[in-house]
Amino acid sequence: MLETPARTPVVYVVDDEPSVRDALRLLFQSVGMKVVEFENASAALSGADELDSGCLITDLRMPMMSGIDLIEALRERGCHLPAIVISAHGDVKLAVRALKAGASDFVEKPFNDQDLLDAVNSTINRPPVSGWTQALSGDMAARVAQITSRELAVLKQIVAGQSNKQIARDLDLSPRTVEAHRARVMQKMQAGSVAELVSLALRAGIVMDEELV
Repeated sequence: MLETPARTPVVYVVDDEPSVRDALRLLFQSVGMKVVEFENASAALSGADELDSGCLITDLRMPMMSGIDLIEALRERGCHLPAIVISAHGDVKLAVRALKAGASDFVEKPFNDQDLLDAVNSTINRPPVSGWTQALSGDMAARVAQITSRELAVLKQIVAGQSNKQIARDLDLSPRTVEAHRARVMQKMQAGSVAELVSLALRAGIVMDEELV
């Protein structure tokens, strides 16, 4: 019996800036990926029935409909295409909202080309899971295993969007101690930004939906 050929994954780029779309198209085409572009969220939503296997990359802030709103609207229509949100605004609460909406990752601009390619490949090849938690890979498990109970408490507060002063007050620590814990958590999780730390923590299941504000 002949096997049905696997469909070639497509990267769907949604951004209202032509220069950004061009740059992303060239990046993904340079590694042999097929790219389909949309100039805004409404255009992508109109073509929802045509979205197939692959990955959606959407800017966060766009006129009329944001990238998060787009993901939520697609989910309501039964389209669960994996999505990555890119943004020049690395706000913790925005990262949390994007991941809760169903995004697989939240990437801050300016991003490293290879990092974005790795994120897309990881998203495309990631097995389906319930919600946005996933089983820990060996590498991720090793990172998590290094975190102490006190650092974990600080990490959960960071994901909740708390400032260092708020964390210090809630955990009865000095602000300087919180800063030290925060730095060690970033290092152990290999996170280059707070938004990336939030993404890693949520995807790893360190923090669950009911714990978020």
